[in-house]
Amino acid sequence: MSISETPNIARRGFLVGASAFVLAGCVSTRQPAPAPVVARPAPLQTPPMYHAMPDERFPIPEVDVSQVEQRWWRRDVAYQTDESPGAVIVDTPNRYLYHVGSDGRATRYGIGVGREGFQWAGRGHIAYKREWPRWTPPDTMVARQPELEPYSIANGGMDPGLENPLGSRALYIHEGNRDTLYRIHGNTDFTSIGRAVSSGCVRMLNQDVIHLAENVRDGSAIVVIPDPEMDHLRVG
Repeated sequence: MSISETPNIARRGFLVGASAFVLAGCVSTRQPAPAPVVARPAPLQTPPMYHAMPDERFPIPEVDVSQVEQRWWRRDVAYQTDESPGAVIVDTPNRYLYHVGSDGRATRYGIGVGREGFQWAGRGHIAYKREWPRWTPPDTMVARQPELEPYSIANGGMDPGLENPLGSRALYIHEGNRDTLYRIHGNTDFTSIGRAVSSGCVRMLNQDVIHLAENVRDGSAIVVIPDPEMDHLRVG
């Protein structure tokens, strides 16, 4: 009896061992599920209009476009207005400046505007432009910020350069024969575009204000639309 049972026991042992081998093989060869692929946005490419300008009197660095939302980038847009071609329109609430062209088009720039209590509005004209201007803060600003005294009108102002608050170009806004003391000017603080941060002036990227200055004629009309949610000063 024991002799006849031996083959069966061996066979059963073989089958059990084979099954275990197969199961072990399945476990050992199972591959983990691949990790999901997360799409990463491609880094923003700096358009040529915002490349560095090394040939300027003070070389201008490339715009860090990661700090300037694309809605504030310079572009040609459809724009209907009753103003004549050549006029400049500052849309304070929406943080845009338009240089009116022909056939219902305009060049639109993102801007920084005056903070609450320093915004202004009205109609005037661009009396003249200056490349790399000196900056002379008004006496009222010096009174608020005594540390600006070295740059006061009496002391001749601040030398031009990238650290000068007026940047690479300034457009001087007059009402009739009166200087309003407000300017459109360049600046190197990329994060100020689209915000209300200045003491009333209109800030632009240096590359943008150079483009504007090259295309705006002295004497061009300027219209500044007020922001209804903020107090503002009236020009004209």
